[in-house]
Amino acid sequence: MTTPLRVAVLGAAGRMGATTVAAVEAAPDLDLVAALDAGDDIAAAIAETRPDVAIDFTVPLVTEANVHTLIDAGVNVVVGTTGWTEESKARVAQRLASTPGVGVIIAPNFGLSAVLAMRFAAQAARYFESVEVIELHHPGKVDAPSGTARHTAAAIAAARTEAGLAPSPDATEAGFEARGMDVEGVRVHSVRLRGLVAHEEILLGNPGEQLTIRQDSFDRVSFMPGVLLATRQVSTRPGLTIGLENLLDF
Repeated sequence: MTTPLRVAVLGAAGRMGATTVAAVEAAPDLDLVAALDAGDDIAAAIAETRPDVAIDFTVPLVTEANVHTLIDAGVNVVVGTTGWTEESKARVAQRLASTPGVGVIIAPNFGLSAVLAMRFAAQAARYFESVEVIELHHPGKVDAPSGTARHTAAAIAAARTEAGLAPSPDATEAGFEARGMDVEGVRVHSVRLRGLVAHEEILLGNPGEQLTIRQDSFDRVSFMPGVLLATRQVSTRPGLTIGLENLLDF
């Protein structure tokens, strides 16, 4: 019989962390060896429990430091915490270069519907003159725009550049602040509203037509298949992997 993977969850008291703890405990091929939260000595706990994989659902302020600590301990890491920049991802990649065999997967979104929406949006973007992204989340989310929306916009921008498309038309004069964040030439708008969980709309337009791609996550359990997939595969993917789509057979 295969030995279960030993798993630690960081941010275990949070909404996503608690859901992840329950999912790991319910998986027969995984063994929860540590559930850590703010105030815990992560390095000491990791040394004591010796996990194969750590899952980070903490906050942007501490997640990068957590990942560096885990890499130094030789632990593979699955990261769902958003707020990453190109600079912080580069620092992780550099750290991994000196630790062969360790893998880190940073996924802006673990929902399979969200990953598919990103994929469809990138495929459609080359055929439309205009495109904008709207992300909608609960008011407890600390970053805006979401990592999912940034990732979506970056994929759209890359597809449009490859297709040789001009920027989306926009006559708004400089100084007006209601046009959302510019992510590589794609406008991204954030909504924070009580009652929401995680939602995204990609709006694509041509003269006389519009395509709307919408994804809705109504419960955090929807993210767990993706979290468990990444947990099971991260040890087979040394180095840094960005996005769950890299683990799916498209």
